[in-house]
Order: sequence, then C-alpha cells, then structure tokens
Amino acid sequence: MNNKTNTHISKICSILSKEFSKYRMPVVDIIEVQTKDPFKVLVTTILSARTKDETTSQAAKRLFSRVETIQDLEAIDVKTLEKLIFPVGFYHNKARMLKQLPQSLKDLFNGKIPHTVEELILLPGVGRKTANLVVAIAFGLPAICVDIHVHRISNRLGYVETKTPFETEMRLREILPVDLWRMFNSYFVSFGQHTCLPINPHCDRCPIFSYCKRIGVRTKYGAPAVS
Repeated sequence: MNNKTNTHISKICSILSKEFSKYRMPVVDIIEVQTKDPFKVLVTTILSARTKDETTSQAAKRLFSRVETIQDLEAIDVKTLEKLIFPVGFYHNKARMLKQLPQSLKDLFNGKIPHTVEELILLPGVGRKTANLVVAIAFGLPAICVDIHVHRISNRLGYVETKTPFETEMRLREILPVDLWRMFNSYFVSFGQHTCLPINPHCDRCPIFSYCKRIGVRTKYGAPAVS
C-alpha cells in the first residue's frame, strides 16, 4: 500500500470510529462490553453466523439466562439449546456444535478459551471469521475478521480486488497497519448495516464518500476517480 492510500484508510477508520459511536454496536461487541467473558463472546459469535444482530441478541439473552459458564453448557441438552437459540440461522447445527464445545475445550485446551486463530478453528462451529472476531473482541489482540460487510466494503472502496472473504482477509493482512486490525470489523460491520448497504447504499449521507471509488456501485452518484 502506498503512503497516500495508507493515509486514506487511516482517515476512513478515524471517521468510521466516530460513526460507530452513533449506532447500535454489533451484538458481539455488546456482549463483550456487558460481560467481559471470552466464553460468552465465543458463543455469541457462533450464534451470529448468517443471523441478524437483533435475532442473535435475543437468542443470546435467552441462552445466557440458563448458561453462564462452560459447565452450564455441558449440562444442558441439545433440545433445550435448540429452543433457547431459535430462530437463529441453522439453529439445529449450532445447538449441536455448542453441545460439543465443552468437551472439545476440555480435550484440547484444558477447559480454557484459546486466544489464537489457529487454536480456535479447532473448535466445533468455529471458522476463520469467528476465530478472528473472538481474538479481536474477546482478547483485544490484532486480528482481521472478514465477514460479508468487510469483504463488500473493502472491495467497494477499491482497497482490495478479491472474490472471497478469505482472499480479502489475506490481502488486508498485507496492507492494513496492525493498529487498525482489531476494530476494523466492528467499524465496517456497523457502517455496512446502516449506510453502506449491499443494494442502494446511502451514498448521499456517506461520511467517507470522497475516499470511496464505489467499485461495482450502480447509483446516480457514479464512480469517482479517487487519486
């Protein structure tokens, strides 16, 4: 990344950090603020996959009314888990993965939540997106979580030219200053939920309009030549 582009993305993150404070936090960030518990952050992140934040929030609230610890999760049966987390996406599979989680943590990590991506992806229901988010949010360590929002907006801005979230993660690791890694997902998810929508993004009220190449955007605003 050249110095000019580096300056652009640093300014963008600074602007989006202020926007972030205006909107409701992504649900995983809320759970971290409320609980400071890596276990609950991990569970909420698993629940949130392919599920709207409002649905995830309500499911997490129900679940944590019964499940406070890893031991509580071990004691509860799958059918009860399904009822508690319904209607999150793929709730049957997620309930089964959550039920397997305590034993996997015992077998692999002495019952502790690991804090690296390489370790976390060994757990049931945990892919790279979930692992990166847990590392960044629960442990405050450098990690780049790339979900559909981060993937879409990074390409739309013109900072990457990638086809998959994994490709985007690997490219962002190369070009992003490490100090921007941890909050990158939170800022971009919030921005993607409220302003930079997949279809008909609100370019008219976009705070980073002048920095965006609007790659692939078909609106009356066109695509600028950002230098």
